[in-house]
Amino acid sequence: MPAIPRTSPVTPARRTVVGALAALTAAVLVAVLGWATPALAHHVLPPGIPSTSAAQSQLNGLTVRAKNNGAGYDRSLFPHWVVITSPCDARETVLRRDGHTVQVDGDCRPTSGRWSSEYDGVWTDDASSFDIDHMVPLHEAWRSGANGWSANQRRAFANDVSAPQLWAVSASSNRSKGDRDPSAWMPPRTAIHCDYVKAWVNVKHRYGLSVTSTEKSSIQGTINARC
Repeated sequence: MPAIPRTSPVTPARRTVVGALAALTAAVLVAVLGWATPALAHHVLPPGIPSTSAAQSQLNGLTVRAKNNGAGYDRSLFPHWVVITSPCDARETVLRRDGHTVQVDGDCRPTSGRWSSEYDGVWTDDASSFDIDHMVPLHEAWRSGANGWSANQRRAFANDVSAPQLWAVSASSNRSKGDRDPSAWMPPRTAIHCDYVKAWVNVKHRYGLSVTSTEKSSIQGTINARC
C-alpha cells in the first residue's frame, strides 16, 4: 500500500505568520497601487463638526421661526465653485481634502483616488460620479435668512471649505436630499446621523440662520437617539 503523505499541522505560530503575510500584502497593495478597498480605507468627515455638547449649545441658541416663502431665490445668487487656492476651486478642494490617495492634474482635476459617500456608504474611484453637497442647501439658507445677505456673504457660504458645509457624496443621495432639512430627510446610512445633524446645526449657527420648530425638534430627537 502506498504511503499516505503526511501534512504539517497548522500551528498557532503558522497561523500568525500567514496572517502577518496577508496584512503585509494588503499594505503593499495600498502603498504601491495607491488604492484601498472600503475595508482598508476609512471614512473622511469634513472639518468643523462640533462635539455633541457644543452642538447642543448651538442648537439651543438658534432662532426659531417659520421659513420665508423663498421669493426671489435663484441659485446664481450664490456664486459657487470659486477658486480657493489656485488653480483649485471649491469642488476640487473638497475632493482633494476628503479623498484617499488623490492625484490631480495641472488644473487640479482629480486623475485618481478613492472617495466615500458618508450619506449612503457608496465608494467610488471616479470623482466625476460624486456631487459636492451643501449641508445646508442654498435654497434652505435663503428661506432661513440668507435672503438678507450681501453677495459676498452668499459667496462665502456657498464655498466654505473650513466648515462642515461641503460634503463629497454620491449623486443619488444628493438628489434624494434636495433642499430638505433634517425633519424631512436624513441620510440612509444611520451611522452618520449624529455627525449629520451636528454639522447642520453648526452651519446654521455659524451663519446665523434660523430653524423651524419642527426642524429643531427633529434634530433634538436625533441628538438624543444617535449621539
